[in-house]
Amino acid sequence: MDIFEEIDYYDNLFPVDDSNRRLNFSVPLRYLRDVQDPYHCENFKKRYRFSQDVVKSVILPLIDQDLRKLCNRGHPIAPELQILVCLRFYATASFQIVCGDLLCVSQPAASNIVANVSRLIALRQRQYIKYPQDMVSHRAQFAQLGRYQEYPGLRNVDGAIDCTHVKIVNTPGVEHHEAFRNRKSYFSINVQAVVGPFGNFMDIVARWAGSTHDSRIFQMCLLRTKYMQQQHTGYLIGDSGYPCLRFLLTPVGTPTTHAEQTYNKVHIKTRNVVERTFGRWKQRFPCLSRGLGNKLITVSNIIVACAVLFNISLVTNDMMPSYEEENEGIEEETNNESDSPGTTDGFAFRNTIINNYV
Repeated sequence: MDIFEEIDYYDNLFPVDDSNRRLNFSVPLRYLRDVQDPYHCENFKKRYRFSQDVVKSVILPLIDQDLRKLCNRGHPIAPELQILVCLRFYATASFQIVCGDLLCVSQPAASNIVANVSRLIALRQRQYIKYPQDMVSHRAQFAQLGRYQEYPGLRNVDGAIDCTHVKIVNTPGVEHHEAFRNRKSYFSINVQAVVGPFGNFMDIVARWAGSTHDSRIFQMCLLRTKYMQQQHTGYLIGDSGYPCLRFLLTPVGTPTTHAEQTYNKVHIKTRNVVERTFGRWKQRFPCLSRGLGNKLITVSNIIVACAVLFNISLVTNDMMPSYEEENEGIEEETNNESDSPGTTDGFAFRNTIINNYV
C-alpha cells in the first residue's frame, strides 16, 4: 500500500451521510446519555425506603428551598437528586462512593449531600418530633397497651423512654475518643428517645458518647427539666437503668408480692413499645445498625434526620412490607440491674400505683 492508498484508507474511515457527503465536524455534536429516571425505577420503595409520592410531596418540599439556597453556584445538583442520594445512603449504609456512582455523583459530592441534607432534615426536629396536643387520647392509648388479663393499664403515661447505641465505624476524630467506646467494646453514640403509643418519636437526644450511662443522659437532658418544672403533668416509663422518680416509673427489681409482680408485667407491656420502635427504626434505615463512618456532627444529624423521617412515614402511613419487620429483628440492649435508684417521692409514687393492682 503506497502513501496515497493509505491516505484513502484512513480517509474512508470518517463517517458519511446518506448522500456520501462529508459530515460537517465544525458543528458541535450533542451527546445523549441513556440514563434512567431514578424516580421511575423498579422497586423504588425498597431502594429508598419511601414511596415516590411521599418523597415528592412531603420530603422534598421540606428542604427544597434551603437546598437551592445552599447550592446555588456553578452547576448545582438538583435537590430531587440530592434527596435520593441521601435516602440511598440511609437505606444501604454503603460507601458514599457507591451511593454516588448509583446516581452518577462523585464521592466528594455524595459526602457533602449526605451532610447537608441530614442537617436540614434534622433542623425540622421540632416540627415532627414533639409531644401531641391531645394528651387525653394519647394516654388512653398507652393504657390500652399495658392491659394485662383483667388488670388495667397504667394511667397518665406520657411516653416510654430508653436508649440505644448507634455504631461508629471509624475512630472518632476527637481528643477523648475512648469515651465513645461502649461496654460492648465498640465506638457508638448512645441515643435517648421517648416514644409514643404508636411508635412515634416524641423526643430524641443523639449527642452523647457510647460510654455514657442512660441515667446520666436523662439527668442532663432538657426533658427532665421540663418535668421538674411541671411543664408535663404525666410520667414516663423506663427500665431499671433509670432512677425511680415522681415523673419516671421503673420496674421493681425483686418483686415479692402479687401486686408487684402484676405491676412489673403491666410495666413491661407498656414499655415494650420503645424496644419495638428501635427495631423498626433500624430496619427501615440500616445505616443505624450497620454503623456510620461520617464526622461526629454528621452522625448526630443523621440519627435525628432518620427519626424525623420515621415520624413522617407514620404520618403519611408509608409503611415498609411486614415481612421485613418480622424477619430482620434488631437485638436491643437491656439492663440487668437488681433495682434502680431513685428519690423518696419516686418510690412512694410507685408504691401507690402498685397498691392499685392488689
